[in-house]
Amino acid sequence: MKIIVIAGGLSPERDVSLSSGSQIANALMDMGHKVCLIDLYIGTDTVHFDDIFHDSKSEKKYAYSIPAHEPDLEQLKKEVDNENSFIGKNVIELCKKADLAFLALHGDIGENGKLQAIFDSFGILYTGTGYIGSLLAMDKDLSKLLMRQNQILTPHWKIINSDFENTDTLMNQLKLPYVIKPCSCGSSVGVSIVRSKEEFFSAINYAMKYESTVMVEEMIEGREFSIGVLEGEALPIIEIIPHEGFFDYENKYQAGMTQEICPAVLSEEVAKKMKNTALQVHALLRLGSYSRIDFIVDNDHNIFCLEANTLPGMTPTSLLPQEAEAAGISYTDLCDRIAKAALYPKCVQN
Repeated sequence: MKIIVIAGGLSPERDVSLSSGSQIANALMDMGHKVCLIDLYIGTDTVHFDDIFHDSKSEKKYAYSIPAHEPDLEQLKKEVDNENSFIGKNVIELCKKADLAFLALHGDIGENGKLQAIFDSFGILYTGTGYIGSLLAMDKDLSKLLMRQNQILTPHWKIINSDFENTDTLMNQLKLPYVIKPCSCGSSVGVSIVRSKEEFFSAINYAMKYESTVMVEEMIEGREFSIGVLEGEALPIIEIIPHEGFFDYENKYQAGMTQEICPAVLSEEVAKKMKNTALQVHALLRLGSYSRIDFIVDNDHNIFCLEANTLPGMTPTSLLPQEAEAAGISYTDLCDRIAKAALYPKCVQN
C-alpha cells in the first residue's frame, strides 16, 4: 500500500505525535509498504506523488526525540504562517492519492473528530476511529456523562470555564485532592494535582493555557492501569507506576521515568472485570479498530474509568505497543494490523 502517515499538527502534543509518526512510518516500511510522513500543520511543497514515498529499500529512516516540555505553538505559527488553516500545503491532495492515511496525531484536530470529518468529505480512508467516536472520547465531560449513565464508575467531576467564580461551592461538592486538566487535551498536557485551596487557581490558570474549558475531578488514590483494545479484543493490562509524582507529560515520554508492568499483577476477578469494562467503554463511545482505556483501581478494588484514547501514543515508551508485545504482537505487526483494519474492517466503523 501507499500510506501517508499524518503527524505533528498545531497541538500541544505535536512532539509526541512526531515521535509516534516516525516509529509508525519506519514500521510500515519494514512491512513492505510505501510510506511518507507528513506534518499536518506544515504540509509539504512536494506535489509529485511518487517522489515522496520511501520503502524498505530506502536508506531514509524517520526519527524524532520528544523534548521534556511542551512545544511553543505561538513560535511555530510565526514560522509557518498558515494563516487560519490547521492543515498544511498539499496534505489533502496527497492523501486523496494515497491508499490510506495513517493518523499518528494526538490532541486537537487529530482526536476531536474534525480531521476525520474532513477526510470523510474527501473520501480519504484513514485509520482508527471515525468523527463521532473521536468527538465523544476527546470531550472528557461528554465521555464521562455517557459512562455514568451506563453505570460505569468514573471519578466525580465538575466543568468550569473562564468566568468561573464560586470556588467555595465547587469545593463543597468535590473532595480534595483534585486532578485539574483541560477538558479536551491528552498526554497529561496542562494537568495538575491539587491538594489544597491555595493550589487551586494556579492549576486552573495552567490548564487554561491550553483550553478555556477545564475539568476539576476528584483524585482517586490507587493503582493506575491501561488497557488497549485491538479489533474487538482487550490486550494484556499494563500498570503504570511513576518513580516520582504522577503520570504527567515528562513521566510519560522520557525514558526511565516510569515503571510499567505488563501483564499487570492483578486477581483474575479484577482483571476480567477491567477488561470487560474497557470493551464496554470502547463500544459505548463508538470507537474504531483500536483504542486505549485508562483506569484507577482504589484500595477497595473499585474500578474507575478515567478516559478513552482514540489515537494512543505509539512512541518507544508508549503503553499500547508494550501491551501488544505482551500479547505476542510485534510493533511492526501492530502498525500493519491497524493499517489493514482500515481497509478490511471486521465490523462497521463510525
